[in-house]
Amino acid sequence: MLFDLVKTMITRGTYVKEDMLKKMDVFLLNNRITETEYNDLVTLMG
Repeated sequence: MLFDLVKTMITRGTYVKEDMLKKMDVFLLNNRITETEYNDLVTLMG
């Protein structure tokens, strides 16, 4: 669910890249998203 929300935000462009990366790091460290999901989101950000 969190992955889908972040993916939607990235797709819509409603984020600041550095801020989103920091949040995604916290999500990954707290096991809210998997490493694969993290990598997919980073790739999507370009």
